[in-house]
This record gives sequence, structure tokens and C-alpha cells, in this order.
Amino acid sequence: MLTMDDVLGQVGEFGWFQKQAFLTLCLLSAAFAPIYVGIVFLAFTPDHRCLSPGVAELSRRCGWSLAEELNYTVPGPGAAGEAFPRHCRSYEVDWNQSGLSCVDPLASLATNRSHLPLGPCRHGWVYDTPGSSIVTEFNLVCDNSWKVDLFQSCVNLGFFLGSLGVGYIADRFGRKFCLLATTLVGAVLGVLTAVAPDYPSLLLFRLLHGLVSKGSWTSGYVLITEFVGVGYRRMVAILYQTAFTVGLVLLSGLAYVIPHWRRLQLATSLPTFLLLLYYWCVPESPRWLLSQKRNTQVIKIIDHIAQKNGKSPLPDLKTLSLAEDVTEKLSPSFADLFSTPHLRKHTLILMYLWFTSSVLYQGLIMHVGATGGNLHLDFLYSALVEFPAAFIILTTIDRFGLIRPLVVSNLVAGAACAVMIFISHDLHWLNITVACFGRMGITIVFQLVCLVNAELYPTFIRNLGVMVCSSLCDLGGIITPFLVFRLMEVWQGLPLILFAVLGLVAGGMTLLLPETKGVTLPETIEDAENLGRIAKPKENTIYLQIQTSECAGS
Repeated sequence: MLTMDDVLGQVGEFGWFQKQAFLTLCLLSAAFAPIYVGIVFLAFTPDHRCLSPGVAELSRRCGWSLAEELNYTVPGPGAAGEAFPRHCRSYEVDWNQSGLSCVDPLASLATNRSHLPLGPCRHGWVYDTPGSSIVTEFNLVCDNSWKVDLFQSCVNLGFFLGSLGVGYIADRFGRKFCLLATTLVGAVLGVLTAVAPDYPSLLLFRLLHGLVSKGSWTSGYVLITEFVGVGYRRMVAILYQTAFTVGLVLLSGLAYVIPHWRRLQLATSLPTFLLLLYYWCVPESPRWLLSQKRNTQVIKIIDHIAQKNGKSPLPDLKTLSLAEDVTEKLSPSFADLFSTPHLRKHTLILMYLWFTSSVLYQGLIMHVGATGGNLHLDFLYSALVEFPAAFIILTTIDRFGLIRPLVVSNLVAGAACAVMIFISHDLHWLNITVACFGRMGITIVFQLVCLVNAELYPTFIRNLGVMVCSSLCDLGGIITPFLVFRLMEVWQGLPLILFAVLGLVAGGMTLLLPETKGVTLPETIEDAENLGRIAKPKENTIYLQIQTSECAGS
């Protein structure tokens, strides 16, 4: 009896059809980048100061330069790394009074400026930027700066909630329907975000955008891995995520050309409507159709694939069926993930690894964006290192397995964060260089942890195991903005200490996981419990497709 893997082996596991579908679906992965880390440009915080009525007129009358105006009218920066009082306080002075001189106007009011009373910014702020962001438009600074964190947390909350339902939609109504529906809704919500009239509506659209956008990315991931043969699934899965890196590079250039957040949001949202052309370009997954016993459609799609790949149509497709295993008839439950000592250990470690991956990946991006010199170049440099990360994965996992590269990558990411703590802020080039090494390390971790997660669980709870463990990735993304920006208010190096500890501990904990290289995938709980004890050679290795709640674009 033929299986889909048998059929793909005859019509082409990675022929012209699969390559065309792969490149087409990679556009979806690239389009996800502005949603996942677009906060760096949508919500950048420029240098700012209190708007004081009368200062502009006094500056014009006295002929001050900008540097002189700031020196005479704005409080000093305060302690190192402290926002108070320069950005959030102003002198309680009537700048319209006629007695103020043009040379040190405050000298007539107090011999020492520190004796002058300071008050909050009652009239708003002045932002030193030629562009705009949600920070400058909605004044999300000082006491309202936490609202920037909430803006990013909302999209991660959407990822988390959406992952709970998108898997059901894809399994119930098909991968293609799920992809098209989530892409359409995501494109509409992207446009609505760009025209949001106020901050509450902005949060609502951001949350809803997160609910569907990750589902769109995941549907593309599932489709392309189900189109190719067994031997190419790892490769296309890794390269599909590399397309996300292409999106990061394009985002940095687009943000440089379009420095206004509403226009940038429109520029990244409107093109996604073109992805609806997938209706005509990409067929439904034949594996899903086969699971629904829609064999007539399966045969048409297989014939189409054969024709595209230059192969002859197969005459015996009527015997095509799903390869079933007795273990698939078992009913998975959450308790199964903790039913034995080794499964408990693996589940807890994998949860921690997913959480750490998200915190370090998003945290490093936000930290570099908040402390860097040139926002666009720094973002570009750190994005470019994700390309060699994919190359390293593809060239090492078959030789060294998954665990050793995962350990080393966690340690590199943690060590890079630790080194950055001791680098002077003036050595910006060195900070960026070390941050790029950390970014490369955590990118490798992000992609490897999904593969490790899938290979440590038995067949009947594999999907559940990956979904539960990877949900910690989204939870990590929810709290990361608060960790980064609130800790930076205390000291800029404080988030790096947390990142270093998380990364180094993750490296050590990974050593407790068994290596799966050369071992068959576990089919029962007993097999999973014995992983690492008895190594059975892999015969006809099959990397099963899984429905995950994986954080995208890593």
C-alpha cells in the first residue's frame, strides 16, 4: 500500500514544483518579520525634553543655537543612565517674564540651578527626530513609557492565544484555507493599526494582529514541509525560517527610507494582500486531503506535481493511504508529558529552553535598538548574522547531532551578554560586534530547540509536547519588553545580567537532554523513557510533521 512518502519519492521529493512552492511561501515568512520585531522602528524613543512655553520665543530673541538653548533651559542629565531629570522634568520658571537675560537667564533667579524647583512636563514634550513613532505621537515617555512595553506584549499575547486555535483550524479546514484566512485578516488588521486613532485602539488591533499573523506563518511552514519528501524536511524548515531573516534585512532598509511609523506600517501591510494570490499558486496539502479521505483531489495534485517535476503520472494511486501506527490511536493528555521521570525532566527543560530563547532573542534586539548609535545600521548588522547561523545548523547537525550545537549556542549567547556588561558604552562598535555573536547563538538555539523538542516525545504526544513546551516562547515574549525597558531605567547593563544568567543556565541544562543522533524516534512512552540508555540505529528515519506553537522567524 503506497504512502505519501513513497509517492513523493517517485514524483520528486524536491523538484521544480517544491522549489517553486518553497520560494513562494518564503514571502510569507519574510512578511512576518515586521510584525514580530517591528517595535524597534514603530516605537523608537528619540531624545526628548519638556516643552516649556516661552522658551522658543526667548531662544529666537536671543539668537541661541540648539546647544545653547538646551544648556540654558533644560535640567542636567542627572545620574548616569537615569532619565530623571533631563527628559521628564522642567524648571518651574515663567520663561515669558521680561527680566530674563540672554546669557544664563536662570542666574538672576538662583545662584545655583540645583536650587530651582523642578516639575513634570505639563505641556508635553519636544522630540529630536525628523520622523515619528507611536512614542512621539502618543507621548509614551516618562510615566507613560510602560505603554511601549504593553504594545509589544499585546502582539505576543496574540501569538499565544492564536496558537491555541490555529492548529485546530488548519487540521479541520485545511492548511490552505487557514493560510488564506489568516493572511487576509492579518493584512486588514495591519492597515487598521496604521490608521488607529488612539492608543487603546492601537493595542486592540495589535492584539488581534498577533492572533492571526503567527497562524499564517505556521500554515506556510506546515504546507512546505508537507510538500517535500522526508530527506528535505529539515532543510526546508530551516531555510523557511531563514526567509524571516531576509524580512529583517528588508525591514531595516524600509524603515530608513520611511521614518514615519504610520507610513511604515502601511508599507509593510499593504503588500501582504498580494499573498492572497496563493489561492491560485499553491495547492492544498495532499497529506491533509488524504487524511480527510478526499482521494480524488489528492490524485489531481499528485499528477500536477509529477507534471511540474517532469515525471510521468503514477498509475496506481488508488492504493494511496496514510501510514498509520497503532500508537496514533492512543489519546494524548497533558498528564502524559509528566508521566515518567525522564519525560518530566525533558518537559521542564524544554519549557525553559523555549522561554529563554524568546527572552534572549527579542531582548537582544530591543536592547541594541534602545542603546545603539545608528538604529538602522545596528539592526541590519545583527540581522545579517542570522544567515551564517542557518549555514552552521545545516552543516553541523548531521555530523554532531542536535544537543552539542544547542549547548554551545546557548553558552555563546549567554557569554556574549556577560561580556557586553563590561564593555564601555563609548566602544559602540565592540558592543555591536559582541551582540552579533550573541544574536547568532540564540538564533541557532531557536531553530534547534524545535527539532530537539519533536524528537524527544513519543509519536502519540509529539504534537502536544511541542505545542505545550513552545507556548513558553510566547509567554517569554509577553514579559520581555517589561524586562528590557524597565530594567534599563535602573541600569542599562541590568537586562544583560539577566540574559547572561538565562543563557548560561540553559547551556548547562541542555546537557541533561539525551542525544537523538543515530536513534530511532520514540514511538511509546517506554521508548521515550529509555532515550539515551539504549541507542538503536535509525532505519528509514522519518521526521514527522508536527503542529507547533513555535515562535516564528527565529
